[in-house]
Amino acid sequence: MDTDWLDAAESIICYVFKNKEYLEQALSHASAVDSRQESNERLEFLGDAVLGFVVCQAVFEQYPEFEEGDMTKIKSSVVSRKTCSEIAAKLDLGRIIKVGKGMAVTNHIPDSVIGAAYESIIGAIYLDGGIEHARTFILREVDSYIETAANSTHQENYKSVLQMYGQRNNGGAPMYVVLDEKGPDHAKSFEICVELAGTRYPAEW
Repeated sequence: MDTDWLDAAESIICYVFKNKEYLEQALSHASAVDSRQESNERLEFLGDAVLGFVVCQAVFEQYPEFEEGDMTKIKSSVVSRKTCSEIAAKLDLGRIIKVGKGMAVTNHIPDSVIGAAYESIIGAIYLDGGIEHARTFILREVDSYIETAANSTHQENYKSVLQMYGQRNNGGAPMYVVLDEKGPDHAKSFEICVELAGTRYPAEW
């Protein structure tokens, strides 16, 4: 076991493993080992699930005004190959991943490989130290992606924005008051106003 290599990896990850074999496997691409069982593929599978759980819980707790569809949009954006690859590149994981000779001679490890290694590391940390250490590692980089995705979702969902505004400014939840309606049953139009903290705002059809 190359301790210098693993020490460098722990420095990048900011986590010290009790069982270094987890880390070694997390950083071993299938092209660099004798069997797929020794590669990071199984840890990637586990890490993907842990990443999804941590992101879902963070969104659930941080954005109580969001409905299921809104939270699903954020999860899909954050728990993606693109995001994992970007975070892996930011952490410079390409410098510590062990790949086969054929891939190494190109001097460029594919984004998909370093993104998978990021998920593998999550799985390894979870096995070695539990969910809280994994959560700390994930949210250190992922929090900003959650915020960006949430802001984008807010812009698409004006009712969520208004509800959040009311809750944060002690106005309570907004009420939508139907003032009038017209048209046939199969194509009704409604005149509605918003009432917030005792104030009714101009109505619209």
